[in-house]
Amino acid sequence: MNNILKQSEDKMKKSVDRLSQEYATIRAGRANPAILDKVLVDYYDVKTPINQMAAISISEARILVINPWDSSTLPLIEKAIHQADIGINPTNDGKVLRLVFPQLTEERRKEIVKDINKIKEDSKVAVRNIRRDAMDKIKALKKEGSVSEDEIKDKEDEIQNLVNKYIKDIDSISALKEKEILEI
Repeated sequence: MNNILKQSEDKMKKSVDRLSQEYATIRAGRANPAILDKVLVDYYDVKTPINQMAAISISEARILVINPWDSSTLPLIEKAIHQADIGINPTNDGKVLRLVFPQLTEERRKEIVKDINKIKEDSKVAVRNIRRDAMDKIKALKKEGSVSEDEIKDKEDEIQNLVNKYIKDIDSISALKEKEILEI
């Protein structure tokens, strides 16, 4: 029965980690290399992340510089960024690509906050689904008669406490991201 609890906690932690990763890719008006994490370059018929093909640095608060190790890959990287539709057009000077992050308008900030809240709700649903699966497993043990009522009640309470903890984590991470977007 402790196995069920441990598995549930691991899955909930992964849900929160995924939320953090997803928030890192949201464009917030500041240069953030994580926005390129999902961009894959078709390099010799292999989908390759940009960070494996180039040095990515922040030259100013709103400018990201991509310096490929092989200059012949510059057009491939540029094409991949265009296809990824991250909302920023790179400028190519023949040696490096620059991504200039524009200031966010108030309207765009509100749209991003809506997206943040949708991702937050999806994460909460994932955590609740993990709880439901764990409760089903515990109820199956109850039907087998291999576990006492008190043990089942204790485990159900422990699972609910885990859910409360991870939902609180999701809320706090989301609040920080929302604050970051609104204060830029």
